[in-house]
This record gives sequence, C-alpha cells and structure tokens, in this order.
Amino acid sequence: KPGEQKHPKEPPSLQCMHLAVVACGDRLEETLIMLKSAVLFSNRRLCFHIFAEDSLKPEFEKKLKEWPSSYTKKFESSIYPITFSVGNAQEWKKLFKPCAAQRLFLPVILKDVDSLLYVDTDVLFLRPIDDIWHLLREFNSTQLAAMAPEHEIPKIGWYSRFARHPYYGTTGVNSGVMLMNLTRIRSTQFKNSLIPGGLTWEEMLYPLYQKYKNYITWGDQDLLNIIFYFNPECLYVFPCQWNYRPDHCMYGSNCRGAEEDGVSILHGNRGVYHDDKQPTFKALYEVIRDFPFEDNLFQSLYYPLQSKFLDTVHTLCGRIPQVFLKQIEKTMKKVYENRVIVYLGANHRY
Repeated sequence: KPGEQKHPKEPPSLQCMHLAVVACGDRLEETLIMLKSAVLFSNRRLCFHIFAEDSLKPEFEKKLKEWPSSYTKKFESSIYPITFSVGNAQEWKKLFKPCAAQRLFLPVILKDVDSLLYVDTDVLFLRPIDDIWHLLREFNSTQLAAMAPEHEIPKIGWYSRFARHPYYGTTGVNSGVMLMNLTRIRSTQFKNSLIPGGLTWEEMLYPLYQKYKNYITWGDQDLLNIIFYFNPECLYVFPCQWNYRPDHCMYGSNCRGAEEDGVSILHGNRGVYHDDKQPTFKALYEVIRDFPFEDNLFQSLYYPLQSKFLDTVHTLCGRIPQVFLKQIEKTMKKVYENRVIVYLGANHRY
C-alpha cells in the first residue's frame, strides 16, 4: 500500500543461528569456554540464549563484554532466569544435574525462536556451528529434533544393559547436543504411554516424569529417550562425531565418523576437563581457554595443542590425536584462507 513501510525478510546469511545453554552452580567458566569456541570458528551471526541462576547473570554479562569487539559483533546474547512452566520447580531443578531439566522447557519459553541448537556446558566446537545447523535441512517432514546415539555398541551401552524404562533405538540417545525445530515441537501431538490420544510437548512433560521418576537415572535425557521411544519418526539421528565423548575412545576407538572426518563437537562429560582421567580432552579445553582472542590461530591454538597432545600418547584417547585435530585444522585453514582472500582483495591494484 502507498506509504506503508516494507520489512524485507532477512537473507539466510544474516539470520541468527540460535544456541542455548543452561548454567548453574560452578559452570560459569565452562560455559564461557564453550561460547568462545562457538564464536572462534562460526561464520554466520550467533544468538546466545543463556539460562542461568540469578547469581551468575552479572558475571556472564561482564565476561562477554570483555571480549574484543571483533568477536562481540559476531553474536548477541540474552540471559534468562531458570523457570519451569509445569510441575514442581524444585523437583525439576534437582533432577540429575542442577537445572539441567531446563532444556525440556525451551520450546515453551523461546516462543519466537524457530530452530535452536542446545548444548551442555561441557561442549566444545571444533568446527563452525554453521555445519551442524545445516542438518536442519535434512529433517524429513516428521522429524523435529536431532541427537547422537548414547553408544555405538549395544553390548557395552548403558541403556541396553541397565535401563528400566523405554528408550530410543538400540542404545538410546545422548542429549548433550540437541538440534531442535521448536516450531514443529510446539505444534506436534506426541504419542505417549499416558493417554490413548496425543499430548502437546508441555502437557506431556510433568505426567511423564511422574510416571517414570523412580526408574530414571540420567534425568531429562531419560525423559527425552522415553518421548522418542514412543515417537521414533520425530527424531533425526546424527553421527557420533557431532557429540564425541570419552566413551568413544576409552574402550578402543568406536566412532567411525570421527576416525574418517575428525571430531566436530567434543563433549567432555563426567568432568574430564577438570581432572586427569582423559588428558586429551583436558588439553583441548585448556588450549581454547587460554587462547588470546586476537592472536594467530595456528600459532596460539593449533601448535600448543599439538605440543600438549604429545604428552597424552600413552593414554587410550591420546593414541588417536588425528581424530581430535583433523576438523580443527581444516577449520583454521578455512579461516586463514578467507582472511588472506579478503586482505588480498582489499589491497589488489590493477
């Protein structure tokens, strides 16, 4: 209409990739290192959704503002309090790890967000988030979330040996890295073991927890396994290199995708960044933590990493350093090539 202001749709290259994390207790530093790894390597703009206890909010705001402007311009961040829309808040808060159940409520809270990548605080990105974000395009018409298997080998997997509740597939899935189409989750009626008809995501959560709470060990991850047991057509399963954990190398190398392509996302669960049980995982965490933002990636990140890995070759995971280095090397080469091309383009004279 004449005089009406038009709001053109943002081109995909400028749209945010939404990343959510839940941080409580002593997880401030770990969360910041995860966010740092995301910003270091990603190409498109990032929108961080940080769910944190009130006492951590000022620290997050302060620390993120301290990052150089060349990096702060690559993301925007929102910090939310811990809230649960249904059931007993204290019960949810204490489920498994402090506040971890918050992830179950992301589709309810982030009503204006279409798609989202949720990660645990103990995750490190070794390649651009852009690459896992592209997996959203591979969802078929019924899929609305994506996770990696909990284990590759059923006979040594936890769920296949010990679970007392339904779980997805033959080994269950791990919820530490979870890609979600929130729009689809909000509009779907889920099959369940509670009533013959379907229930919305929000309607289902608390009754499902009440039914299975005496049988679950891993909290919200178990609830997700139960949900996708009854709705397997809703889940896209991505390979283990997108959620690589100590289990993939401490019993021998059992993640073929990582052997072929390298680790894409490292998940240092069981506190391995902070003890000496898995020096390879700890080395990666410390090198990213100590990397000065404006320095050369090869000189101040890749070479120190190679050096630290030499001290871990006697360990089960340290025997396969190329698995940990392959993607990070490829990513840094791309970053370097892009900068060289931009620099040469700006200074080229005909």
